[in-house]
Amino acid sequence: MASAMERRNFLCASGWLIAITGLSKGPFAKASPQASILETSVISYERQLYHGWPTVARRKNGHLLLVYSGGREAHVCPFGRVELMRSFDEGQTWTYPQVIFDSPIDDRDAGIVETAQGTLLATTFTSVAYESILERALKVEPGSPGAWPAERLRRWVAAHNRADAQGRRAVLDCWMTRSTDGGLTWSGRYRCPVDSPHGPFVLRDGRLLYAGKSLWADKERVGVCESTDDGQTWFWIAEIPERPGDSRAHYHELHGVEASDGTLIVQIRNHNRANEGETLQTESLDGGKTWSQPHPIGVWGLPSHLLRLSDGRLLMTYGYRRAPFGNQARISEDNGRTWSEPLVISADGITLDLGYPSTVELSDGSLLTVWYEVLKESPYAVLRQARWRLEG
Repeated sequence: MASAMERRNFLCASGWLIAITGLSKGPFAKASPQASILETSVISYERQLYHGWPTVARRKNGHLLLVYSGGREAHVCPFGRVELMRSFDEGQTWTYPQVIFDSPIDDRDAGIVETAQGTLLATTFTSVAYESILERALKVEPGSPGAWPAERLRRWVAAHNRADAQGRRAVLDCWMTRSTDGGLTWSGRYRCPVDSPHGPFVLRDGRLLYAGKSLWADKERVGVCESTDDGQTWFWIAEIPERPGDSRAHYHELHGVEASDGTLIVQIRNHNRANEGETLQTESLDGGKTWSQPHPIGVWGLPSHLLRLSDGRLLMTYGYRRAPFGNQARISEDNGRTWSEPLVISADGITLDLGYPSTVELSDGSLLTVWYEVLKESPYAVLRQARWRLEG
């Protein structure tokens, strides 16, 4: 016989399913809001380098923080490092980048959040995916078709040799660094159990949750961790279940938010055969201890960044890697049960190499979304931003 808790979870999940299947479409669905794009611009300073996978956050004092993987030569390379830019005028101007994390291998997706105590937490994960590219390049005879320029090969080898094989494996992990002085100084790196592109999120009671995936661990886990000491240490509180037929190996790049009614919502980049490339969503009604079975929400695009707006509505922004390539957003007015039709933030992309947008709400109610993108004039991805308003 099912326990009371099991029955309650089943009924809650069933209620969400009814809401999703019965209200997301149909004659009574409210007309979707529209996006009014006010300005789009490139904000990178080092256009000769590749920038990837940014996260923007707004501090309680109104300052904006932007972290990303910088110093790069390509989408996959050995040079990645986490860089930070600041804006004191709500995105009109940005400071020159400051390096806050640089391991001897590739440091990739960067997230940032301000805790309830005002501490800044920046996240990343390390990778040696570039090794196979370098190995192939080293096998090509100089001067033959496909050979790299000698200077490029020299740079890659030099970067690769910043650590020996044992050292490179030792720094493969999910990492965090923290600042208690507004980002002037940063702690040494320390491990955390999971990674996701945009990092942890803060609940209204001050708790910190981090929805993500373990990397380089003996046991692959997808779920939620908590910190009760302002981000210094993290522990698992729940694993997210799999849909029947799914493998959690194909769940990636989670992000979460607390809705106005206290529901916790996490969205997942899904690469299982069913709904591949479509966002899945899971909910918790008990503060993160248990989670519903992930389900599709009718959104093709990845990965999501979630934000609760000042009026209580939820905003999701995500990259759209189908023609027309760009970035989109959707609004939920019912605490994540249903989502609006897509709002187009950008649609002028030329390749799939773009996206990972994140968004903040500015003091006048407008929104600022930042993403990375390869443009026509250069093979190096830049950071772009759009300031926009919700109409309706």
